[in-house]
Amino acid sequence: MAKQTILVVDDEKDLLDLIEYNLKKEGFAVLKAENGEEGIKIAKEHKPDLVLMDIMMPKMDGMEAVETMRADEDLKSIPIIFLTARSDEKTEVEGLDKGGDDYITKPISTTKLISRIKAVMRRFDETTEDVDRLDVHDLSIDKDRYIVTRGDDEFQLPRKEFELLYYLASRKGKVRDRQTLLNKVWGDNIYVVDRTVDVHVRKIREKLGDHYIETVKGVGYRFKE
Repeated sequence: MAKQTILVVDDEKDLLDLIEYNLKKEGFAVLKAENGEEGIKIAKEHKPDLVLMDIMMPKMDGMEAVETMRADEDLKSIPIIFLTARSDEKTEVEGLDKGGDDYITKPISTTKLISRIKAVMRRFDETTEDVDRLDVHDLSIDKDRYIVTRGDDEFQLPRKEFELLYYLASRKGKVRDRQTLLNKVWGDNIYVVDRTVDVHVRKIREKLGDHYIETVKGVGYRFKE
């Protein structure tokens, strides 16, 4: 699994530490904040893959924080799960209406929490792939025609180079390790080695330039923010 980052926002320090411990055991990187205001600041700086958000917190509560994130161009597409002691239906409906992607009431087992986190992340990973054309930086990536254009220049990349570029570009700023890229682009049932990803990235850079796909040492690759 990719070293994806989860931001946990909660004013209960013991709970923060417990969630951090268990998420790290599952291979996630973890960021922590103790109120909504701090959570937004950290989210802007680090662009996490998902946010776990409590509701009742000092300075800025979770509802206001989620509303603020959904109105921010840089943060609006980050998946958010409410994790709160508020179990009444009215608050749950309000949380989902404000922009929450799931609503979980405390207490919850760690196993179940991680399962729900993974389910939301899978859902977002899959829905991103449905876009027919991506316009990122000065590139237009047309999934229907398998063509990349930049200004008046048109590039016809081989199938796997195109699919790798598309996958990374559709997750701009998100790091993906080699195994994840192999599984998503080549498929789980095809045997290819990690080096295959490196070769395809090198070929893409030769054609489009080396400033789009960044190498994250010891982890994998990401499309430049």
